[in-house]
Amino acid sequence: MAKILFAPVSALSGRLAGFIGKRVFARVWSLIDGEQPPDPKRRDLPWRTLIAGLLLEGAISRAARGLVDRASRQGFSKLTGTWPGEQRPDSP
Repeated sequence: MAKILFAPVSALSGRLAGFIGKRVFARVWSLIDGEQPPDPKRRDLPWRTLIAGLLLEGAISRAARGLVDRASRQGFSKLTGTWPGEQRPDSP
């Protein structure tokens, strides 16, 4: 039952995480390079810059998703008294 109730919370938190990840990446990239974040559609962009930008963007995006997901699960748990997910991973 907790999974069903948590589904809308998860959807909203996913959108929030995407927004946060994009903003943080843009801010970090502006500190590294004064130009716009790398876009694969740009023809004149060097491979080195593109790869570095994509790796950084992926790491920041994944961290934002993980942190927002964890916070939303903790908030849901405090509100309902039920953890929406596994308590511990299954042993092999």
